[in-house]
Amino acid sequence: MPGKTSPAQDLIDIHCHQFSHASHSQILSLDAHELADAQVYTLAQTSSRPEDSISGSCYFSLGIHPWFIERQNIDSALQALIALKDHPKLLAIGECGLDKCIDTPMSMQIEVFSRQIQLSEDFGKPLIIHCVRAFAELLHLKKSQAPSQAWIMHGFTGRPGLAAQLIQHGCYISFGKALLLPGSPASQTLQAIPINRLFLETDAADLSIDTIYAAAAKIRGIDPAHLRRQIHTNFSNVFLND
Repeated sequence: MPGKTSPAQDLIDIHCHQFSHASHSQILSLDAHELADAQVYTLAQTSSRPEDSISGSCYFSLGIHPWFIERQNIDSALQALIALKDHPKLLAIGECGLDKCIDTPMSMQIEVFSRQIQLSEDFGKPLIIHCVRAFAELLHLKKSQAPSQAWIMHGFTGRPGLAAQLIQHGCYISFGKALLLPGSPASQTLQAIPINRLFLETDAADLSIDTIYAAAAKIRGIDPAHLRRQIHTNFSNVFLND
């Protein structure tokens, strides 16, 4: 696919909410309700040629976040996703998922999430997932729908046991600013998971991906260059492997 090539930069931020001008690869997370925004419109309408895109190292994911379900017409939002399914910079569906800390009924969240799981399968693109206190429901969907596409749990802050359960069911784990917090379970979990299931991200935090990589390498006790190479491999396997 044009524009969908392995990034030349060593650092990869697989989930952010604003583009950085630094020389690293990144996936901007967009919600369907944002498509009217000028920056997003420009991204969505850009030529399929990589040299005409917003940047050769910048990509985006698109989904319906559980926080924003009730602020948009879901059928229209899903049609917006479908309209962009062949965009060369669209690498994933999401973030999407389940959240028990919001008022939107879980039944509605599951319906919207399930429809995005199906789009992920139809498009052949992985899912970037937001999950808060709803891992039992999420794993039930994973088992019942048996998707072939990768699921990436973004911004993970849970304990090693939960991560092991998710990995057992084929998920990947992405860590962010929690790695910088003393005593965070995320640090313990990072040490325990297979490195080929690992991603790193900035999410909405006002910090650089370099900081997250440095913290992760220190926690794992590995050479930073080795960490960069492994995440580059993970990225290519999950996001660029048609």
